[in-house]
Amino acid sequence: MGRLRNLGFPFCFMEVFMKDGFLKVGVASVDVEVANPIHNKEKVMEVIKKADKNGVKLLVFPELVLTAYTCNDLFLQKTLLDEAKNQLFAILEETKGQDMVIVLGLPLTVNHKLYNCAVFAQGGKILGVVPKHYLPNYSEFYEARHFAPGEEEVRKIRLGGKDVPFGMNLLFCCENMEELVIGCEICEDLWCPLPPSTHHALAGATVICNPSASDETTTKDTYRRNLVSQQSARLVCAYLYSCAGEGESTQDLVYSGHNMIAEYGSILKESRRFQNSYIETEIDLQRLEADRRRMTTFVTEGADKNYERVYFRLKEERTELSRYFERTPFIPSNKIDREKRCDEILTIQAMGLKKRLAHTHCQSAVVGISGGLDSTLAVLVTARAFDMLKIPRENIVCVTMPCFGTTDRTYSNAVTLTKKLGASLREIRINKAVEQHFLDIGHDPEIHNVTYENSQARERTQILMDIANQTNGMVIGTGDMSELALGWATYNGDHMSMYAVNCSVPKTLVRHLVRYYADTSEEQELKEVLLDILDTPVSPELLPPVDGVISQKTEDLVGPYELHDFFLYYMLRFGFHSEKIFRLTRQAFGEEYDVATCYKWLRTFCWRFFAQHFKRSCLPDGPKVGSIAVSPRGDLRMPSDASSAVWMSELDELKEKLGL
Repeated sequence: MGRLRNLGFPFCFMEVFMKDGFLKVGVASVDVEVANPIHNKEKVMEVIKKADKNGVKLLVFPELVLTAYTCNDLFLQKTLLDEAKNQLFAILEETKGQDMVIVLGLPLTVNHKLYNCAVFAQGGKILGVVPKHYLPNYSEFYEARHFAPGEEEVRKIRLGGKDVPFGMNLLFCCENMEELVIGCEICEDLWCPLPPSTHHALAGATVICNPSASDETTTKDTYRRNLVSQQSARLVCAYLYSCAGEGESTQDLVYSGHNMIAEYGSILKESRRFQNSYIETEIDLQRLEADRRRMTTFVTEGADKNYERVYFRLKEERTELSRYFERTPFIPSNKIDREKRCDEILTIQAMGLKKRLAHTHCQSAVVGISGGLDSTLAVLVTARAFDMLKIPRENIVCVTMPCFGTTDRTYSNAVTLTKKLGASLREIRINKAVEQHFLDIGHDPEIHNVTYENSQARERTQILMDIANQTNGMVIGTGDMSELALGWATYNGDHMSMYAVNCSVPKTLVRHLVRYYADTSEEQELKEVLLDILDTPVSPELLPPVDGVISQKTEDLVGPYELHDFFLYYMLRFGFHSEKIFRLTRQAFGEEYDVATCYKWLRTFCWRFFAQHFKRSCLPDGPKVGSIAVSPRGDLRMPSDASSAVWMSELDELKEKLGL
């Protein structure tokens, strides 16, 4: 992931630590010499100095880094063991006054037994010592020949003239950043059926450190990566994996220095193999905390009864966010993943509709076709569902209803699309009906207000419902999730249908789904019309065109959909406060939108999200396709009368900080 430039925020937005739950962490492998703790200490200190300069708050080194992992029977030599401790104390002396928590691997003798340990240290003091429990003694590994397995129970040991806690069930808790709770397991501990990190996480750990010395064989890196990724996902945690690298004995084995930083199933940073490396990034502890709150199956009751907590504090410091945030969180950036996702979503949508059609014995579907993106996606999905049920596509009734704002371009695209899909087309001009309605209610048609606009939308919905009755069919809703989040729909107009196939698809994703259909279509004319629809400005076409061109552009009125979808994702998926969402927006979009623009549309989003929820409270059924949906029966059980006052107050404070 590339480092993003300083975007010129006020200082309050450049604080990573102690703000918004971000913590800068580092993972390193160093060029060790086997059985030479003096040399290894110097290499460790080089990385410590670099990480400290960069504002890292947690730094993890490999398993047995002070001696090297491959000492074998030299671990029985007191000379080596004593020197390893000496160099540990030397590191403690040189790091006095430092804020960073450091995790160092070395062998330690406790009560006449040798343990493979990870020492947690901060500011020249030892916080605690975690021993390795699962000792591999198969294939190329012989750890049980030298080490005793660590025990869960925490006891005190004497180290460096002080009593320090020793045991597997240790958690290191930051007093002034409550989301930060660190647990530790060592190498093989992760590879066993029930890793200690599982218990650590249930006891409250949000970050797992793993000092490791995993040798390299072909394809092992894939398995290792999957282990780290899946464990971080399963435990809803950050996982810091530091692996021994070049410098370890090559007698029979090669070590690649495969370092990783993962967060909830995603590998945030990963080193190149076969070279010693240092990687760093920021983990988002608030994101982890949010998902643990949300997941009722993440049961923690009684899980911490056998744990001992060690408390420490970190300084408040400013640093630059280097972490990358996707502008389109609903859409994979990788082309292969994106195409797979699109095909999967189209199938989910079609399967949902297929079930509803089969259940109601409907042999007909009615779609209002406008020549816009949403209605295009709806009819494409409907065609898929009909194919699955082996119902002729001619039973799909596409209804185009031109009125005051319809342009030749959208009308032509609607007609062509219908014909190319093999659906039936009905054209019903609604001008006269709407004009009669204006007469009935006493509205001046020259006044182009909300009454003027909504009358058209409601007239269209009435027509679709009545045609569905005529054909013993079902009205297919076309509105997308972004419109629903903003309330950008006419109540009892396009807001209503009998099954809403697009209701959990955000606008940015609608575009990609239509493009995927176009790219995979074997019919050239169908592809061409889909590409032209993609190129058409998003508009409800409720106001008269100017010189035959669309005059009403949705994004000019409610803001860019790519921003709103970004806001929607981080608000609903993680429950982030407005200031953090603003900060992530600036990080993701850079200079594309200035500070004032980002703030303006974020405020618009928050206000409309609360004010328009009554429309979402009575939505028709529709398939959930992703991790976020706004259905009142599922993902968003929100009261229609909820106040936005707290959110607006937070935005007022943000406005003042920004000097807007």
